[in-house]
Amino acid sequence: MKRNAFTLIELLVVIAIIAILAAILFPVFAQTKEAAKKTRSLAQMRQLAASVMMYAGDFDDYFPPATMRSLNPAQVPTIWTEIVSPYIRNKELLVAVGSDAGYAENWATRRVQSIGYSDATGYDPNSTAQPGSAPPGTEGFRSVVNFSAAEEPTRIGLFAVTPNGPAGDTTSKHRGYVFNPYNGMSSPDNDYSKGLPMISDRNLVMETGDPYYPNSPSLGAAFLKPIYCRYGADKKNSGTTPVVFADGHTKVYSARALNAFGTVVWRFR
Repeated sequence: MKRNAFTLIELLVVIAIIAILAAILFPVFAQTKEAAKKTRSLAQMRQLAASVMMYAGDFDDYFPPATMRSLNPAQVPTIWTEIVSPYIRNKELLVAVGSDAGYAENWATRRVQSIGYSDATGYDPNSTAQPGSAPPGTEGFRSVVNFSAAEEPTRIGLFAVTPNGPAGDTTSKHRGYVFNPYNGMSSPDNDYSKGLPMISDRNLVMETGDPYYPNSPSLGAAFLKPIYCRYGADKKNSGTTPVVFADGHTKVYSARALNAFGTVVWRFR
């Protein structure tokens, strides 16, 4: 009886076709997956923005402080997630899509979060920083800031994705619950309001050698606190992050776009 079977050449042709299709489709699948992450992250940030707006509505249009310190430097500070927690139904809003981050419930867990809030809103009664001339490392001012101080709320960035430490992290320089607007570059014309945070599509807390922001193990955590554009970064494309603005709207930006002076106002006091 005659047996029908594939020849070796036929099998090799089929394998070659499958390999070609895989080479074509896998990058498409990867791009689709990254696009889905961006979409989810944007929706997540919009919900977070709504929560902060509700807080402001209940407290005479004051921003929740990113960090609230006391006159006693030894006292453990309160962080913004504790302050706005009654307005956030789902703590997953504070975990960046696709990250291995956790939720910063308090000061002790501040390193593990991957959604950061601007240190420009921080309160520190012992601060010597002055609005309009805050030096690198500034983590707060001597008053809580009101939305009325935000002259361009449609351009003022409040939230972005940040690098985080692993669950249980108690020692690294990660401070994922915030980013610091005063630690990056000044604009060429020395316009204070155009100054940048540290912004990259790499984790600047862990990686050195960034051409714009060379970090050093000697720098304390207060001098890091970068923004992490973690979505879609590859050899051809700059990674992205959603940014929540002071008027509540949200938009996705690439690291390249955010590193252009004046794209977003970070140093609003």
